[in-house]
Amino acid sequence: MIMDYSPLIVSLRTASLATVIAFITGIYAAYIVINIKKCKGLIDAILTLPLVLPPTVLGFILLFVFGKNSFVGQILMHLGYSLVFTWEATVLAAVVVAFPLVYRTTRGAFEQMDKNIIYAARTLGISEWKIFWRIIVPNTRHGIIAGIILAFARALGEFGATIMVAGNIPGMTQTMSTAIYSAVQAGDDAAAVFWVLVIMSFSFVVIMLMNFWLQRNDNNKMGLSLGNGG
Repeated sequence: MIMDYSPLIVSLRTASLATVIAFITGIYAAYIVINIKKCKGLIDAILTLPLVLPPTVLGFILLFVFGKNSFVGQILMHLGYSLVFTWEATVLAAVVVAFPLVYRTTRGAFEQMDKNIIYAARTLGISEWKIFWRIIVPNTRHGIIAGIILAFARALGEFGATIMVAGNIPGMTQTMSTAIYSAVQAGDDAAAVFWVLVIMSFSFVVIMLMNFWLQRNDNNKMGLSLGNGG
């Protein structure tokens, strides 16, 4: 029997695009939240909620919002497009579960940054856009990259929300996680074990990369501290 590697391709494409979207939305959301004064706790809770909700609940919410009978779904239907059970739906599900990881990690990095650097930049007349991209992001890049790595790993292994809103269509929406589910249902233990090992290998490599990056960051900080102390 010839092994179908399309779940690997679908998973990598989905996780890659979802991570990019989660990165862009996550860092901006983190920057906005740390700068607002009213309802910060409420907004933070809403943005973090997907991190603690069961994936099936997230899938149901996505179906409720984007399904054919929903307001958004009806608008999409009038435009001749249906989001549910498409590859784009797998990306949407992956973004929803990956976003909180980028958001929370980035927000923590932003809050730990020395605010005097930002204040000094503002007194020099530097625009907020340049302050964000040229000062804040470079100085918090280690935390941001750690969030990106975690988000990619989470998006790569997403199952619950994906199977509810995107289905399990081979070659289109079937990811490695849903391929394992299909293999178990069909009694194909060999295929299930193969995809389990593939996901575990990817996850292990991703975690090792994150640990290496964080260790390197700690070593750099230690070196700077020793240099300043000398």
